Amino acid sequence: MKKILNKGLTNLLSLSLIGIICQSSIPNKPLTTTDEKVEALLAKMTLAEKIGQLNMYNGTWEFTGPVPNDKNSKQKLDDIKAGKVGGMLNVLTAEGTREAQKLAVENSRLKIPLIFGYDVIHGYKTMMPVPLAQAASWDINIARLGAEVAARESAAAGLHWTFAPMIDVSRDARWGRIMEGAGEDPYLTSQIGKAWIEGFQGKDLSSEKTIAACAKHFAGYGFAEAGRDYNTVDVSENTLMNVILPPFKVAAEAGVATFMNSFNDLNGVPATGNELLQRQLLKGDWGFKGAVVSDWGSIGEMITHGFALDSLAAAQYAIKAGSDMDMESNIYVNYLEKLVKSGKVSEKLIDDAARRILKLKFDLGLFDDPYRYSNVEREKKELLSAENLKAARQVAQGTMVLLKNENNLLPIQKSVKKIALIGELAAHKDVPLGNWRAQANPNSAVSLKEGIEAALAPDQKLTYAEGYKLTEGKRTFINELTFTNPNDKSGFAEAVKIATTADLVIMAIGEDCYQTGEGRSQANVELKGNQLELFNQISKVNKNVVIVLMTGRPVAIPTVAEKAPAILQAWFGGSEAGHATADVLFGKYNPSGKLPVSFPRNTGQLPLYYNQKNTGRPKTNDFDTGLVFWSHYTDMPNTPQWCFGFGLSYTTFEYKNLNVQTAPKKATVTVEVTNTGKYKGKETVQLYIRDLDATIVQPIKRLVAFQQINLEVGQTQKVQFELTEAELGFYHADRKFYAESGLFEVMVGTNSEQVVKKSVDIQF
Repeated sequence: MKKILNKGLTNLLSLSLIGIICQSSIPNKPLTTTDEKVEALLAKMTLAEKIGQLNMYNGTWEFTGPVPNDKNSKQKLDDIKAGKVGGMLNVLTAEGTREAQKLAVENSRLKIPLIFGYDVIHGYKTMMPVPLAQAASWDINIARLGAEVAARESAAAGLHWTFAPMIDVSRDARWGRIMEGAGEDPYLTSQIGKAWIEGFQGKDLSSEKTIAACAKHFAGYGFAEAGRDYNTVDVSENTLMNVILPPFKVAAEAGVATFMNSFNDLNGVPATGNELLQRQLLKGDWGFKGAVVSDWGSIGEMITHGFALDSLAAAQYAIKAGSDMDMESNIYVNYLEKLVKSGKVSEKLIDDAARRILKLKFDLGLFDDPYRYSNVEREKKELLSAENLKAARQVAQGTMVLLKNENNLLPIQKSVKKIALIGELAAHKDVPLGNWRAQANPNSAVSLKEGIEAALAPDQKLTYAEGYKLTEGKRTFINELTFTNPNDKSGFAEAVKIATTADLVIMAIGEDCYQTGEGRSQANVELKGNQLELFNQISKVNKNVVIVLMTGRPVAIPTVAEKAPAILQAWFGGSEAGHATADVLFGKYNPSGKLPVSFPRNTGQLPLYYNQKNTGRPKTNDFDTGLVFWSHYTDMPNTPQWCFGFGLSYTTFEYKNLNVQTAPKKATVTVEVTNTGKYKGKETVQLYIRDLDATIVQPIKRLVAFQQINLEVGQTQKVQFELTEAELGFYHADRKFYAESGLFEVMVGTNSEQVVKKSVDIQF
């Protein structure tokens, strides 16, 4: 009976909503387009109701239960009923979002539904690998699949909107949020970011299986000084236009529904109040029609920046700059009406912001049925489904990066009978879930130990020892980690003992997942605790050591890189991490991942990235290590431990016969790639260019295209690329994008360092 009544109520409310909206100001003229419906509704709204659409609150109580007896919660309840709230975040479950929606739709004058948002970063219940790991796949289909699963689950739980993808380019492994993006390169970030948007939004935003995406953080957040989260950003306009902004422009062109501005200032102006970024560039030059939401409290934080004197000024700066929705500052709802009535803010700015938010709600189908996403039966069926877990394993397989494999130690052969598994991380069922884990069940991941046990042949034996212990106490999103005493070596003896008699040692090292993520910047990206000391002891008693590296960021492990014969970068691989890692270790899946970010030898090299400029004194044959006056360190090489784009396979690939055919305003590049090894494999063919005589100094190489190919043993495939102005051009001082005629170096290879190359003249 309850289901029937709810359905009837839903239909009644939907008809009521449609009736309110579709009353055209011109008699007998039906409203057909979304824009017409938005304008008709906007015309009926009071100034307070329009401003209400710009207000986003955090859900501070369980909406299926009683309202807490505190002033804040009661104020939020009253505002929802009065139509003074446009959206809410952190309101969860199909039942909870339904109850919260009722408060707005059944009580407010115009019955405008709420939009529910949440940080669905790499999954809702079923966890995919962290975003940086997904970018390591260099696989558009894998990135899209991960976002599709996240969208299906979160939409089934009543959510409409995710605050993802993060497409901040970052070159600094110290920055905690590097795990949340796609790495150091603007082109790769653009392509993976576009795939995430397509996965979240699908082809129809009103589908019950899709949610609105949000490109963040606009802009420059990944360039925080010293890699410290929330810090200031100071970059040149050249870096802004050619490195930071391109992924956001691609996101806008891909139809991303929303943008989120960033915490940092840019050129002395906080991004939230930056009119050049939001009003002129995004909404003007790029023609973005969607909505811009502030980051949490960032409108109010302009006061702390020293940019706005008070909340009244902060509201004025933000709305004029183009920030449409205020997330949890309570500033728009309290001050915008006063600013409009005083004449300091035009009501047209309020209309523009409200129009964008209302359009998003129409696009999501919320005016057709405000409860369409809040389906308890679909929620039960979708969350952690067998299909979603299968996808999580598939995505995780594609993210694994083989960094080293001396003597073909991997894949593990059946002749290996006794395997020792060492490390706290190897048995951990929570760390693989990663940070920003939404509603993942704690300790629900398949551990590496469980994955290996499931993959063993009947005559293979596994023994396990914890060896080291990394952290202790609470491990949550809001708690600082407590690291264990590095002098505690109580587990070393057992680990060394099982390693001594094993045919092969698998040692899991890396980070706790709460070492990376928002607010988790680190001054030192080397191994914590006594992991390195234990590794040194293990490597003395057994030379066949396979390192499984579990991290959310690049880490500096020069000693391990030198001594360990095999290293697999497994990241934080999500719900099915253990199975996916074992699939690679035992050869069920041939690793094909490539690094989306450079791995340093030492923290002191940071920021570190492949697409550097040459400078007037680079390292060349004329400047060897015996000379002083060239750009270098005196205590280590300039080069990374592993470069951008690096990743081995169980097979090998040969590149030959690079050919570049030029024509006016374009060039055709072909190269032959042969599988010269013993396994079928997938290779990512990477194309880099360098403009050798540009009017603005260009990087020594710049990724402009890549293709993935699957080759059987002995198979050769000719890979072709087209170079046009889109690939060869760049933004100039006048902020215009175009290519210049002249000499270009064309480089194709398996990573950013191992390339074949030719120089060609191309005329524009």
